[in-house]
Amino acid sequence: MVRLLLLYLLIINALGLLLMLADKRKAQKNLWRIPERTLMTVAALGGSLGCLIGMYAFRHKTRHRKFVIGVPVLLIVQLLLACLYFG
Repeated sequence: MVRLLLLYLLIINALGLLLMLADKRKAQKNLWRIPERTLMTVAALGGSLGCLIGMYAFRHKTRHRKFVIGVPVLLIVQLLLACLYFG
């Protein structure tokens, strides 16, 4: 069960990171963008660390309060829930 959860977290965080990269590249080329709702949903479903790393690694969405505040808050909540569940 724990291995399955870790695999899920690895995949969802990789997805969050890749979505941030893809949206950044689309923004640079003035192409159709990935909706902010999609990015936040991936973060809320456990991909907050990947999204946060992507935000700062690619300098993307770092001026949007929704992301600068929301993604770290989601990460903290997810870490607290993990501590309660496993601790």
